[in-house]
Amino acid sequence: MLFEKIYRLLVKMGMEADPRGFQEVQKVLERRKEEFEEIKEKNREDYDTEKLVNPYDDTRILYGDKDLEIESVMAGIDIESAEILLADRLRERGEKVDMLLSHHPEGKALASLYEVMHLQEDVLSRAGVPINVAEGILAGRISEVQRGLLPINHNRAVDTARLLNIPFMCAHTPADNLVANFLQKKMEKENPRTVGRVVELLKEIPEFKAAAKINAGPKIIVGSDKRRAGKVLVDMTGGTSGSKEAYAKLVQAGVGTVVAMHMSDSHRKEAEKNHINVVIAGHMASDSLGMNLLLDKLEKEGIDILTCSGLIRVRRWKE
Repeated sequence: MLFEKIYRLLVKMGMEADPRGFQEVQKVLERRKEEFEEIKEKNREDYDTEKLVNPYDDTRILYGDKDLEIESVMAGIDIESAEILLADRLRERGEKVDMLLSHHPEGKALASLYEVMHLQEDVLSRAGVPINVAEGILAGRISEVQRGLLPINHNRAVDTARLLNIPFMCAHTPADNLVANFLQKKMEKENPRTVGRVVELLKEIPEFKAAAKINAGPKIIVGSDKRRAGKVLVDMTGGTSGSKEAYAKLVQAGVGTVVAMHMSDSHRKEAEKNHINVVIAGHMASDSLGMNLLLDKLEKEGIDILTCSGLIRVRRWKE
């Protein structure tokens, strides 16, 4: 399978699982094309034209020939210089590693992480928060994340891949969309009565069950197992943590429990103040589930998968 074809497939899967809906994501791309047409010719040189066909700025080919034939992928939650050196060492020992696939973004994808946070506006809107309010409370947080990314040495791992000539890409929001979609459907189908039951449902999923065995599984950080869950919102996509102001609006929209990958203490305190239960599913387990749904598709196409960097591999298909 061609390197670029893998990339396009991962983006397409992310779009199909996007909480905004596939048609709405297409409208995002259409608006970008209209904006691009309005940019003066002399200013187009620095424009990332990939934005016109890929709605996820945190998902990019970072290094490598797009026409390279790929037979094996080494995938991990984080692919940084250490993992790239590991891939090179494995190659020296005879292991076939044609490309690297990171979940968390690196390079230009990391530098643009804040761009995908607009997706959270629609997640809040679908939960019942008016879209104008969602946009308002996220605006400041998006700017904060953008400023925080400015001093990062974001191209470090990409340079390592380039020097060792190992093709490299990342798929962040596509995988996050898949896990958010998977878990939200499960919660809506099972309609858990208590917060404890939410945790039980998560532990039925192999990735979370495995994570629990290494003390990294689901945990209640606001509320208790006997409290009633109410409406459950799975909040796992849109780049990084959103605005802590969202909890006051979510409780008004009727949300009783939030299931998240991780949460800062300042966000936890706001959720507690607004009496919203919070279940932390586990960062690596959640990311692993999203990545596994992508990797299963690649494996079906005949690509060999090697995992590293905290990725708990679970196959959901049979040959």
